[in-house]
Amino acid sequence: MAVPKLALTEVTEASLAKTRAQTVVVGTVQGTGGLELAPGAEAVDAAFGGTLADVLATLGATGAAEEVVKVPSLGRLASDVVLAVGLGKPEVTAEQVRRASGAAGRALAGTKRALTTLSAVDLQAAVEGIALGAYTFTEYKSDKGDKPVSSVDVATPAEGSAKQHRATLKAATAIADAVCTTRDFINTPPNDLFPASFADRARTLADAENLAVEVLDEKQLKRKGFGGILGVGTGSTRQPRLVRISYKGPKARKKVALVGKGITFDTGGISLKPAAGMDSMTSDMSGAAAVLSSVLLAAKLKYPLEVTAYIPLAENMPSGSAYRPGDVLTMYGGKTVEVLNTDAEGRLVLADAIVRAGEDDPDYLIETSTLTGAQVVALGNRTAGVMGSDEFRDRVAELGQATGENAWPMPLPEELRSELDSKLADLANVTGSRWGGMLAAGIFLREFVPEDVAWAHIDIAGPSYNTASPWGYTGKGGTGVPVRTIAAVLADIADNG
Repeated sequence: MAVPKLALTEVTEASLAKTRAQTVVVGTVQGTGGLELAPGAEAVDAAFGGTLADVLATLGATGAAEEVVKVPSLGRLASDVVLAVGLGKPEVTAEQVRRASGAAGRALAGTKRALTTLSAVDLQAAVEGIALGAYTFTEYKSDKGDKPVSSVDVATPAEGSAKQHRATLKAATAIADAVCTTRDFINTPPNDLFPASFADRARTLADAENLAVEVLDEKQLKRKGFGGILGVGTGSTRQPRLVRISYKGPKARKKVALVGKGITFDTGGISLKPAAGMDSMTSDMSGAAAVLSSVLLAAKLKYPLEVTAYIPLAENMPSGSAYRPGDVLTMYGGKTVEVLNTDAEGRLVLADAIVRAGEDDPDYLIETSTLTGAQVVALGNRTAGVMGSDEFRDRVAELGQATGENAWPMPLPEELRSELDSKLADLANVTGSRWGGMLAAGIFLREFVPEDVAWAHIDIAGPSYNTASPWGYTGKGGTGVPVRTIAAVLADIADNG
C-alpha cells in the first residue's frame, strides 16, 4: 500500500472554512479538570464557539489513549466531521501522538481527504502514525472493504521554519513508506513469496533507486561455500538465495552492514513445529524485509553513509533431502556447526551472511531476525531484545525506545558460551538447556562477527507480527518492526558517527 498523499497546510479559521477535507482530526487529553483539547485544535474549537470540549464530553469522550469520537460539524466547518482522538495523559510524548494518529488513520477508512491537527503536537509522529494506521493489505480479498484515506493535509506546527517542516515531512513520509513496504512483504503468503520471488522483488525495488544488486543462486552458493544457507534450504524444492544490495551516499563517512533473516516459511524442518500457529511462520522473513526497506530508505533520504543489506533467503521444509539433527555444516568462512535442532535455522543462514558482510569491512553491523521464541518468553510480543557490542547495543536500544519500537538491551553472558560446545564441530547450533535461549542465540551469532566491528542483533520474534487486535498504528499481520529503529540508527550515525 502507498502512504496517503501528505501535504503541509496552515490551519486558520479562514482556511478551515475553505478546506476540501471531509474530516478534521483533533487531539484530546485527559486533563486534571476533565477533557481538554490538544494544541492545534484552537481554530476548530473557535468554529464551535469555544464549546468543542463540552460537546465531546457530552458524547462520552474522556481523552483516553486511542479513544475515537466523531462529531458532525453541522455547517460550522467546511468539513463534514470532526474526529477527536485521545492522546491520554498530559505531558504528551511522541509515541502517544503516533498511536493516537494511528487510531485516527484506521477510523478514516472510506474518507478521501482529511486534515489532521495532531501535527501541531509532533509533526513526525503524527505523519508516521496516520500513514501506518491507515495501512491495509487487501491484495488477496475479493471484498476489499472501505479504502484507506487517500489524502491527508497536515497542519503546520507553530515552532520551526518552513524548511524544517518540509524536511521532517519528507523523512516521516519516507519512513512510513519503508514500514509499509516491509509489511507488504511480510503479509504476502509463502506460495507467492519464496526465495527466488523475494529476490526478484528486491531487485525491482533496488533498480528503481539505482542501487547495486547481487543475487547468488543455489549453484553460486555451493561454489562459494555458503553451507548454512544451503543446509537450511536443501529440504525445499524452492532453492535458496543470497541477496546483496548496496547504497553509497554523498560524502559517505561510515559503512553500515544490515543483515536480515529471510526464512520465507519455517516448518521447523525435521524438528517439525506444532501445527497450531504454524501459519504465522510466513512472517519468518520479517528481518529480511526490514533490512531491504532500510537500504531503500537510506537511498531515498540520501544518508551520507555506505549502507549494504545482506539478505539470506531459504525455505525450511521437511523432506527426504532436508538437513537432519546430527548433521555438521561447514559455514561460509570455514567454521563448522553441529545441527542439534533444525528449527534453530535462522542463526545458520545469518551466520553465513554475517561473515560475508564482514568481508566488506563495515564500521557497524546491524542484524535483525525473528530468531527465538525465548525472546517472546522474556520480553513479550511488543519489545525487541537487543544484544551485541555493549556501547552500540545500548545506542540501538535507546534509539529504538525513542521511536516507540521498545527495543531493550540484553546481555551476552560468557558462561553460556560453553553450552554451545560440540562433540563434533566448532560449535553446536543450540544448547542443551531451555534457559537463556535468546542470549545463547546472540552468543552463537557473535562467533561470526569480526572482532573490530560494532554490532547489534535485534530479536523481533514477537514484535514483528501482530496476531491480536489492531492497536495504535499497528494492524493485524506484519508490523514493520524494526525499520524505524534502523532508520533512527542510520540517521544518528550520519549525524554523529
